[in-house]
Amino acid sequence: MASERLNRLKPFMLPIAMVGGILFYPWMGYLQFLSPYLIFTMLFITYCRLDFRHISLGRFQWVLLGVQMLIAASAYLSLAWVNHTVAEGVFICVFIPTATAAPVICAMLGGSLPKLATYSLLCNVFVAIVGPFVLALIGDTQYGFMESFIMILRMVMPLLLGPILASLLIRNALPKFHEAVKAHQSISFYLWAVSLFIIVGGCVSFIINHYRPEELWTMIWLAVGALVVCLLQFKIGRMVGRRFGDPVSGGQGMGQKNTVLAVWIALAYMNPVASIAPASYIAWQNIINSWQIMRHKTSSLS
Repeated sequence: MASERLNRLKPFMLPIAMVGGILFYPWMGYLQFLSPYLIFTMLFITYCRLDFRHISLGRFQWVLLGVQMLIAASAYLSLAWVNHTVAEGVFICVFIPTATAAPVICAMLGGSLPKLATYSLLCNVFVAIVGPFVLALIGDTQYGFMESFIMILRMVMPLLLGPILASLLIRNALPKFHEAVKAHQSISFYLWAVSLFIIVGGCVSFIINHYRPEELWTMIWLAVGALVVCLLQFKIGRMVGRRFGDPVSGGQGMGQKNTVLAVWIALAYMNPVASIAPASYIAWQNIINSWQIMRHKTSSLS
């Protein structure tokens, strides 16, 4: 009975989490330290079901990465002559690598976990190596290449590799525990709801705290630009993925971004106002993800 009631509640949990984050945003500063731990745990649970023998780098990953970089360059070049700050903000929303939590959502939606896990690794390593060069060209920074490279790696690698290594360790050292975790993948959904509550609240808090009346229209265009490229990336990613038989992995790989890293890069390398774009992207991508998960859960329950 309890599990049936919980299943009925599932379609409403993510909207409740987002509304709760908006309402309780002033207190998110006390909870944001939990986000990395929640993401690590979700990834650990997800990777426990991953057969690492199926991970291989192929055309799917390279084509997706190439399309992503082409959209990033096009977005910047088309907007730079209109408003350089908007161009920077929109560019970073596309250029930034796939979110470390993307495989969790991909698995929830029935996509290929090995494909997306491989793409996440490729994309994050690529941005860590190429990013400092690109950002030096378009941004305004006091950081050198090696310093930037090390700082970006420090932000992405622990959450990228840690859960993989932990799942491999548990698989070999505690096989019964590993099987138990593998059999309870639904825990990730509830952890995602808690994480979403914190992320949305943090996003609202960030935008309010960085509001500048004299930059109002620039901030509006940054938020609108983030929405446009968010929708575009999910759509194009699904189109690319469909050609390889996996639209879900394509959409999540290109659309779901490491927005924490994006905000940091915007603040460190660009006009600080440009950080409104990735902060807004947090809300847009999580609204899309919540809608996808609700639709998937509803169809699976019917």
